[in-house]
Order: sequence, then structure tokens, then C-alpha cells
Amino acid sequence: RQLAQDSIRLNLTGHAGQSLAAVIPAGLPIHLTGDANDYAAKGLSRGRLIISLQDKSPMQAADNVIAGNVIGYGATSGEIYLNGLVGERFLVRNSGAVAVVEGIGDHGCEYMTGGKALILGATGRNFGAGMSGGYAYLLDIQMNRINKQAVENEDLLFLSLSEEDKREVLELLKEHAELTGSSLARQLLADEQGTLRRLTKVIPRDFAAVEQVRQQSRAQGLDPDSSQVWQKILEVTHG
Repeated sequence: RQLAQDSIRLNLTGHAGQSLAAVIPAGLPIHLTGDANDYAAKGLSRGRLIISLQDKSPMQAADNVIAGNVIGYGATSGEIYLNGLVGERFLVRNSGAVAVVEGIGDHGCEYMTGGKALILGATGRNFGAGMSGGYAYLLDIQMNRINKQAVENEDLLFLSLSEEDKREVLELLKEHAELTGSSLARQLLADEQGTLRRLTKVIPRDFAAVEQVRQQSRAQGLDPDSSQVWQKILEVTHG
């Protein structure tokens, strides 16, 4: 049986070791005031991890690492809000979690198959390698840091935000500001339209095609998981 939202809350302070909040389920939010090592939110499953700086910290969160490498590895669902930078291989093999972070190292969203990320800073090199599902919103995208093969083969699409995307981004920014106290999020929200113009949606080409077919099927009153719709999906993805 699934726990109700916020059934159990853990408020931690200090330095966390490896695999903080690994496989936590729904109803169990963990809020760490401090920093964490590698593999935080590994296998996250409907839970929520929040990491923020201590109130009196002299550091600027957006310029300092708050969690290590391979954050969100293999996550399937849930939420991650990180008030600072993280290391390499952020959201590797994520299949459904939602994450907000203020900058990442190399190889972000590697082999990601689902979920979404809002990245409010630099991405490091080789972003999106093997990414086949889900999507990411990147602030001030640097195309020379995107996986070269994915760009050359047009495996990834780089899109302006739709009205639905804009609503989603603003909701994530507000949640990030409220949960972590992020000064960067507050600055970005102070100029909503300017911030939205700086964002690019990165989404795998075939995943975008599948999403479009499923949305059209719903608009037509069809079951998006029906054999008829899946036949159309196979056609558009050359499956």
C-alpha cells in the first residue's frame, strides 16, 4: 500500500555519504541541509529528495557542488531538487523522475529513457549521450557541449518552449525556490519572460514522435495504449 504524501519526513543536517535517499518510496521526503556524496537518489521510486545549503552559508549555491556524481541513477519516479551543482553522469538511466539542479558535470542525462530535468546552469561536455526518452530544459544551451553524434545524426531535437512547457518550467522553478530557498530560482522568476526565452527543450526525436502520436490519439478519443495507436507509433519511429 502506498504511503500518503509526506507521511514521514526526514530533515537532516550535515554531510551525507553514498546513496542518500536510494530507492525511497512515495510519502517519504528527505530534506538534507548540507551536501551529499555520490549516488544520491539512486533508484528513486516516488520519493522526494531536497538538498539545500545551510542558511548562514557564505557560499553561492549556483557556484558550488552540493552533491557528487551519478545523482538519480536508475530513478524511476519521484522528485529531486538540488540547490547547487552536481558532478558527472547526472540522471543516468533515469526513466521517470523529475529533477531540478543548478548545473551539472559531464555526460548529463546519459541513456535517459524517461522523466524530465530542469538544468539552471552549465551542463559539462557530452550531454545527452544515448538519451532515448524524457526531456530536459537547458538554460543558455551550449551546443558544443551536446553529444556530437546525437547532434550530427539529429537524434535530439532542440526546441523553443511551447505554452505547456512554459507553464511546467515556471511551476518547477517556483517549487525549487520554495523547497530549497534557491536565490537563483528567485532571480529567474523575477524575469519570467526573459528566463523562458533563455531555455531550450532537448528531447529525443523518436520520443517526441511517440508523444505526438499519443497526444493526437487522446484528442481523437482513442486509447493511447491500443494496438491501433502502437501501430502508428511503429510507423513514425520506423520500428
